[in-house]
Amino acid sequence: MIITNLEMIPGKKLVKHLGLVQGSSVRAKHVGRDIMASLKNIFGGELKGYTELLQESREEAMSRMQEQASAVGANAVLNIRFSTSSIAQGAAELFAYGTAVVVE
Repeated sequence: MIITNLEMIPGKKLVKHLGLVQGSSVRAKHVGRDIMASLKNIFGGELKGYTELLQESREEAMSRMQEQASAVGANAVLNIRFSTSSIAQGAAELFAYGTAVVVE
């Protein structure tokens, strides 16, 4: 399946528009990552625990979006975007969405 943030795929013809598809992942921080983040706030540097957490969430949200696109018969998802929101203290949602299409 082709996944892109472009509105069209160069060299491909859009055959059918299938609508919006989405995937999301809600993750909570854990104590070990919070302790390391607190230390990094003092000394500076990348919060690798949170970077890994967000990467895992992106991959899971993308996978769920792709599954939904396959279920409606798409072979591509165009114009994908990501959004995040706080769900509760210490937990956040990563949301991926795009337009499911059939291309040739």
